[in-house]
Amino acid sequence: MVISGLQKMTLLDFPGKVACTVFLQGCNFRCPFCHNSDLLGNDGPEPISEETLMKFLNKRVGLLDAVSVTGGEPTLQKDLPELLTKIKALGYLVKLDTNGNRPEVLKELVEAGLVDYVAMDIKNSPARYGETAGVPKMDLSHVEESIRYLLSGKVDFEFRTTVADELHDPQDFEAIGRWLNALDEAHKAPKFFIQPYVDRDSVLMAGLHTPPAEKLQEMKEKIAPYVLCATLRGVD
Repeated sequence: MVISGLQKMTLLDFPGKVACTVFLQGCNFRCPFCHNSDLLGNDGPEPISEETLMKFLNKRVGLLDAVSVTGGEPTLQKDLPELLTKIKALGYLVKLDTNGNRPEVLKELVEAGLVDYVAMDIKNSPARYGETAGVPKMDLSHVEESIRYLLSGKVDFEFRTTVADELHDPQDFEAIGRWLNALDEAHKAPKFFIQPYVDRDSVLMAGLHTPPAEKLQEMKEKIAPYVLCATLRGVD
């Protein structure tokens, strides 16, 4: 288990909860707009020991409601179930951020009662998924399996897409909506968030831009008929 960072308090990462955020090292995607590019490979920031994390969480019992586990891609960590078991034993709710490419781990964690909320990234429409995930010609079957599993209602969840002007167009969201509905005609996603890319020096691809407000609104309008609630996140 490689713990690469700890945000000691956040009101944003777990909806309606006071949480901390734990960052785990390593990812199997290379999204051009990723803000946490220092977490993608094996070499990252000075790691935090599990003992240090657990001491912090013990001291915050009663002050924090939840722990948000993100990355990188948390499901790559083979000791993740053991870590979440220890966190749950302290009485915390757990939110998992994931790209959905390891559905077997997602299912294992949910079925074991180790995750209370899942935020899964939907990178783009199927035709542009590999481009946007930084994995050309990627096999979408694993992502689709995770989508189907979440839509089945086993755990509270949201889908979310970070949008860059150069990588996303409104018609992509029409395609995303049709894709989600084709994967499960009986269930609509309860929450779909569109969050605009914000430029930082740490991203993998220079020159990306935040979409203009009218384009963001059109993206929301395109996805809205296919989900129960579509929302622009991080937009004034």
